[in-house]
Amino acid sequence: MAKGKIYLIPTVLYENALETIPAYILTAVKDCSVFFVENEKTARRFLKKLWREMVIDDYTWVTIHKAEEQVKQSLIQHLKAGKNIGIISEAGCPGVADPGQILIDAAQQYQAVVHPLVGPSSILLALMASGMNGQCFQFHGYLPIDHHERRKKIKELEADSALRNCTQIFIETPYRNNQIIKEVADSCFPETKFCIAVDITAPEETIITKTVGNWKNSLPDIHKRLGIFLLHAGKY
Repeated sequence: MAKGKIYLIPTVLYENALETIPAYILTAVKDCSVFFVENEKTARRFLKKLWREMVIDDYTWVTIHKAEEQVKQSLIQHLKAGKNIGIISEAGCPGVADPGQILIDAAQQYQAVVHPLVGPSSILLALMASGMNGQCFQFHGYLPIDHHERRKKIKELEADSALRNCTQIFIETPYRNNQIIKEVADSCFPETKFCIAVDITAPEETIITKTVGNWKNSLPDIHKRLGIFLLHAGKY
Protein backbone atom coordinates (compact mmCIF):
# COMPACT_ATOMS: atom_id res chain seq x y z
CA MET A 1 0.00 0.00 0.00
CA ALA A 2 1.29 3.45 -0.93
CA LYS A 3 2.00 5.90 1.86
CA GLY A 4 -0.43 8.69 2.48
CA LYS A 5 0.70 12.24 1.86
CA ILE A 6 0.49 15.49 3.80
CA TYR A 7 -1.21 18.68 2.67
CA LEU A 8 -0.35 21.85 4.61
CA ILE A 9 -3.65 23.71 4.31
CA PRO A 10 -3.59 27.45 5.02
CA THR A 11 -6.58 29.04 6.68
CA VAL A 12 -7.83 32.60 6.98
CA LEU A 13 -6.35 35.26 9.25
CA TYR A 14 -9.73 36.98 9.40
CA GLU A 15 -12.83 34.77 9.57
CA ASN A 16 -14.67 36.20 6.57
CA ALA A 17 -11.65 36.66 4.27
CA LEU A 18 -12.21 33.55 2.15
CA GLU A 19 -11.02 35.48 -0.90
CA THR A 20 -7.47 35.10 0.48
CA ILE A 21 -7.65 31.32 0.04
CA PRO A 22 -6.63 30.10 -3.46
CA ALA A 23 -9.10 27.88 -5.32
CA TYR A 24 -6.71 24.92 -5.40
CA ILE A 25 -6.93 24.56 -1.62
CA LEU A 26 -10.38 22.99 -2.05
CA THR A 27 -8.91 20.33 -4.36
CA ALA A 28 -6.41 19.40 -1.64
CA VAL A 29 -9.12 19.31 1.04
CA LYS A 30 -11.16 16.89 -1.07
CA ASP A 31 -8.13 14.60 -1.34
CA CYS A 32 -7.85 14.24 2.45
CA SER A 33 -9.61 11.81 4.74
CA VAL A 34 -7.91 12.87 8.00
CA PHE A 35 -7.33 16.34 9.42
CA PHE A 36 -4.82 17.23 12.14
CA VAL A 37 -5.87 20.65 13.42
CA GLU A 38 -4.88 23.16 16.07
CA ASN A 39 -8.52 23.92 16.90
CA GLU A 40 -11.16 21.46 15.72
CA LYS A 41 -14.14 23.81 16.04
CA THR A 42 -12.65 26.63 13.96
CA ALA A 43 -11.10 24.21 11.44
CA ARG A 44 -14.47 22.54 10.86
CA ARG A 45 -16.15 25.92 10.46
CA PHE A 46 -13.50 27.08 8.00
CA LEU A 47 -13.74 23.96 5.84
CA LYS A 48 -17.53 24.06 5.86
CA LYS A 49 -17.43 27.63 4.55
CA LEU A 50 -14.92 26.59 1.92
CA TRP A 51 -16.93 23.52 0.89
CA ARG A 52 -20.58 23.67 1.93
CA GLU A 53 -21.31 20.12 0.79
CA MET A 54 -18.63 18.66 3.05
CA VAL A 55 -19.98 16.06 5.49
CA ILE A 56 -17.88 16.81 8.53
CA ASP A 57 -18.52 13.50 10.29
CA ASP A 58 -17.15 11.51 7.33
CA TYR A 59 -13.62 12.60 8.28
CA THR A 60 -11.22 11.76 11.09
CA TRP A 61 -10.24 14.72 13.26
CA VAL A 62 -7.17 14.87 15.50
CA THR A 63 -6.35 17.90 17.66
CA ILE A 64 -2.67 18.81 17.59
CA HIS A 65 -2.32 20.53 21.00
CA LYS A 66 1.45 20.52 21.51
CA ALA A 67 1.92 17.58 19.12
CA GLU A 68 2.52 15.04 21.89
CA GLU A 69 4.17 11.73 21.06
CA GLN A 70 0.82 9.94 20.68
CA VAL A 71 -0.32 12.55 18.16
CA LYS A 72 2.83 12.00 16.10
CA GLN A 73 2.31 8.24 16.24
CA SER A 74 -1.28 8.70 15.12
CA LEU A 75 -0.06 10.72 12.14
CA ILE A 76 2.39 7.98 11.11
CA GLN A 77 -0.26 5.26 11.47
CA HIS A 78 -2.63 7.13 9.18
CA LEU A 79 0.16 7.62 6.64
CA LYS A 80 1.03 3.91 6.82
CA ALA A 81 -2.64 3.15 6.12
CA GLY A 82 -2.40 5.19 2.92
CA LYS A 83 -4.58 8.02 4.16
CA ASN A 84 -3.96 11.57 2.98
CA ILE A 85 -3.75 14.09 5.81
CA GLY A 86 -4.50 17.79 5.94
CA ILE A 87 -2.78 19.87 8.64
CA ILE A 88 -4.55 23.11 9.56
CA SER A 89 -3.32 25.69 12.06
CA GLU A 90 -5.48 28.18 13.90
CA ALA A 91 -4.64 31.05 11.53
CA GLY A 92 -2.34 31.39 8.55
CA CYS A 93 0.06 28.73 7.34
CA PRO A 94 0.77 25.39 9.07
CA GLY A 95 4.32 24.91 10.28
CA VAL A 96 5.05 28.64 10.60
CA ALA A 97 4.87 29.78 14.23
CA ASP A 98 2.64 26.76 14.72
CA PRO A 99 2.74 23.40 16.59
CA GLY A 100 2.08 21.59 13.31
CA GLN A 101 5.81 21.92 12.59
CA ILE A 102 6.48 18.98 14.90
CA LEU A 103 4.11 16.78 12.92
CA ILE A 104 5.66 17.89 9.64
CA ASP A 105 9.08 16.96 11.01
CA ALA A 106 7.73 13.50 11.89
CA ALA A 107 6.29 13.14 8.37
CA GLN A 108 9.63 14.11 6.84
CA GLN A 109 11.44 11.53 8.98
CA TYR A 110 8.93 8.95 7.74
CA GLN A 111 9.75 10.16 4.20
CA ALA A 112 6.14 11.01 3.40
CA VAL A 113 5.36 13.50 0.64
CA VAL A 114 4.57 16.92 2.11
CA HIS A 115 2.73 19.49 -0.03
CA PRO A 116 2.90 23.12 1.27
CA LEU A 117 0.02 25.16 -0.12
CA VAL A 118 -0.13 28.92 -0.67
CA GLY A 119 -2.22 31.05 1.67
CA PRO A 120 -2.13 34.14 3.90
CA SER A 121 0.77 34.53 6.33
CA SER A 122 0.69 37.56 8.63
CA ILE A 123 4.49 37.44 8.83
CA LEU A 124 5.04 37.75 5.09
CA LEU A 125 2.11 40.08 4.43
CA ALA A 126 3.31 42.50 7.10
CA LEU A 127 6.87 42.34 5.80
CA MET A 128 5.70 42.96 2.23
CA ALA A 129 3.77 46.09 3.24
CA SER A 130 6.29 47.46 5.74
CA GLY A 131 8.86 48.78 3.29
CA MET A 132 11.56 47.16 5.42
CA ASN A 133 14.37 44.87 4.28
CA GLY A 134 12.92 41.69 2.77
CA GLN A 135 16.36 40.27 1.93
CA CYS A 136 17.28 39.64 5.56
CA PHE A 137 14.62 39.19 8.24
CA GLN A 138 13.94 37.17 11.39
CA PHE A 139 10.72 36.15 13.11
CA HIS A 140 11.01 35.87 16.89
CA GLY A 141 7.48 34.95 17.97
CA TYR A 142 6.65 36.34 21.39
CA LEU A 143 9.15 38.45 23.31
CA PRO A 144 9.80 37.78 27.03
CA ILE A 145 6.90 38.52 29.38
CA ASP A 146 9.09 40.02 32.10
CA HIS A 147 9.21 43.81 31.71
CA HIS A 148 12.98 44.15 32.10
CA GLU A 149 13.80 41.12 29.95
CA ARG A 150 11.47 42.36 27.23
CA ARG A 151 13.12 45.79 27.11
CA LYS A 152 16.52 44.12 27.00
CA LYS A 153 15.36 41.94 24.12
CA ILE A 154 14.01 44.94 22.18
CA LYS A 155 17.38 46.67 22.48
CA GLU A 156 19.14 43.49 21.35
CA LEU A 157 16.89 43.24 18.30
CA GLU A 158 17.53 46.87 17.43
CA ALA A 159 21.30 46.44 17.73
CA ASP A 160 21.25 43.27 15.64
CA SER A 161 19.12 44.99 13.00
CA ALA A 162 21.61 47.84 12.73
CA LEU A 163 24.55 45.44 12.59
CA ARG A 164 23.14 43.07 9.94
CA ASN A 165 20.60 45.31 8.15
CA CYS A 166 17.97 42.83 9.28
CA THR A 167 14.22 43.30 9.76
CA GLN A 168 13.08 41.98 13.15
CA ILE A 169 9.51 40.64 13.35
CA PHE A 170 7.62 39.70 16.50
CA ILE A 171 4.11 39.33 17.91
CA GLU A 172 2.40 39.92 21.23
CA THR A 173 -0.70 38.77 23.06
CA PRO A 174 -3.42 41.23 21.94
CA TYR A 175 -4.10 42.56 25.45
CA ARG A 176 -0.41 43.54 25.76
CA ASN A 177 -0.17 45.31 22.38
CA ASN A 178 -0.21 48.84 23.76
CA GLN A 179 2.35 47.93 26.37
CA ILE A 180 4.89 46.62 23.87
CA ILE A 181 4.37 49.61 21.56
CA LYS A 182 5.21 51.94 24.44
CA GLU A 183 8.26 49.88 25.35
CA VAL A 184 9.56 50.04 21.78
CA ALA A 185 8.99 53.79 21.77
CA ASP A 186 10.83 54.19 25.08
CA SER A 187 13.68 51.80 24.29
CA CYS A 188 14.66 52.41 20.65
CA PHE A 189 16.47 55.24 18.91
CA PRO A 190 14.21 57.88 17.31
CA GLU A 191 15.43 57.07 13.79
CA THR A 192 14.70 53.33 14.04
CA LYS A 193 11.78 52.30 11.86
CA PHE A 194 8.84 50.55 13.53
CA CYS A 195 5.91 49.01 11.65
CA ILE A 196 2.62 48.24 13.38
CA ALA A 197 0.43 45.88 11.34
CA VAL A 198 -3.09 45.24 12.65
CA ASP A 199 -6.01 43.03 11.55
CA ILE A 200 -4.31 41.88 8.36
CA THR A 201 -6.82 40.92 5.61
CA ALA A 202 -9.74 42.29 7.67
CA PRO A 203 -11.71 45.36 6.49
CA GLU A 204 -10.06 47.46 9.22
CA GLU A 205 -6.52 46.35 8.27
CA THR A 206 -3.81 48.94 8.92
CA ILE A 207 -0.09 48.51 8.22
CA ILE A 208 1.89 51.66 9.01
CA THR A 209 5.66 52.22 9.20
CA LYS A 210 7.09 55.28 10.93
CA THR A 211 10.26 56.11 12.79
CA VAL A 212 10.10 55.55 16.53
CA GLY A 213 10.44 59.31 16.94
CA ASN A 214 7.32 59.90 14.87
CA TRP A 215 5.35 57.16 16.63
CA LYS A 216 6.13 58.81 19.99
CA ASN A 217 4.03 61.81 18.99
CA SER A 218 0.89 59.67 18.81
CA LEU A 219 0.99 56.10 20.06
CA PRO A 220 -1.90 54.05 18.62
CA ASP A 221 -4.45 52.17 20.69
CA ILE A 222 -4.67 48.60 19.36
CA HIS A 223 -5.70 46.92 22.61
CA LYS A 224 -7.03 43.38 21.99
CA ARG A 225 -6.60 43.65 18.20
CA LEU A 226 -4.51 41.14 16.24
CA GLY A 227 -1.16 42.79 15.63
CA ILE A 228 2.33 41.99 14.38
CA PHE A 229 5.36 44.25 14.76
CA LEU A 230 8.46 44.92 12.65
CA LEU A 231 11.62 46.77 13.62
CA HIS A 232 14.44 47.98 11.38
CA ALA A 233 17.48 50.00 12.42
CA GLY A 234 19.75 49.31 9.44
CA LYS A 235 20.33 51.23 6.23
CA TYR A 236 19.40 50.07 2.72
